[in-house]
Amino acid sequence: MGCPIDHGKAPQAEPHGDHHGAQLDFSRDMSYGDYLQLDAILAAQKPLSPAHDEMLFIVQHQTSELWMKLALHELVAARQHVAEDRLPQAFKMLARVSKIFEQLVHAWDVLATMTPPEYSAVRPYLSNSSGFQSHQYRQIEFLLGNKNAAMLRPHAHHPERLAAVQAAFETPSLYDEALRLASRRGIPLPAEVLDRDWTQPYAAHPAVMALWQQVYRTPEQHWDLYQLAEEFVDLEDAFRLWRFRHVTTVERVIGFKRGTGGTAGVSYLRKMLDVVLFPELWTVRTEL
Repeated sequence: MGCPIDHGKAPQAEPHGDHHGAQLDFSRDMSYGDYLQLDAILAAQKPLSPAHDEMLFIVQHQTSELWMKLALHELVAARQHVAEDRLPQAFKMLARVSKIFEQLVHAWDVLATMTPPEYSAVRPYLSNSSGFQSHQYRQIEFLLGNKNAAMLRPHAHHPERLAAVQAAFETPSLYDEALRLASRRGIPLPAEVLDRDWTQPYAAHPAVMALWQQVYRTPEQHWDLYQLAEEFVDLEDAFRLWRFRHVTTVERVIGFKRGTGGTAGVSYLRKMLDVVLFPELWTVRTEL
């Protein structure tokens, strides 16, 4: 067969590396850098100290925020699909978020190459900036059900960020939507589960425990809910690993010093390890 004719379509993006016959003149067409807006992204690293290692600190946190942006994109869409009974699409998105958190776990491996003296050279220039002020991370926490009104305050100075965090705070979590879905599927749940104050953190309930016992004991009758539960467990598993790696990296780099944002540092992060997002999905394993 002959070669397909180019009817003036835009050139296809090429992966890294040289390729015979690749488009080389982008004076009029969109280039790789244009599409990804690399000039803006690569100009966003502006170290404040003379320390060589500050570039690592900035890049690690900026790339983590980009991964969190994608995680938020997927979690919001997954919650909507669960609310609209479109579980296959939600499964795909939740699986992707679990992989994103695997990526975030490995980001700590790179930051852990920063030694205490190297971080000490950077720390005075950070002022009160701290990762707990990340509005994207806070939205993820709220979407996963860990609601805390006090965590709205760090964003009060920026109305647009506050609005996004507030919206996640006031709407049902991913787990809340899953329980409402189970009710629509004919599994009875009480009103205090289905129509509760969404701004409060979720607390385990005996009726929800009974729901997941039913699902896990007869998965062939509730296959979608069974698979959804396992996607949630995968997600929380990955999220726990990310939390744990965060704690160990901070302890390795700064020990038990207070965090730059005023938190208790490692002791605060260790408390977060005890947070369980989907409690019945873990305790049901003991009951089976």
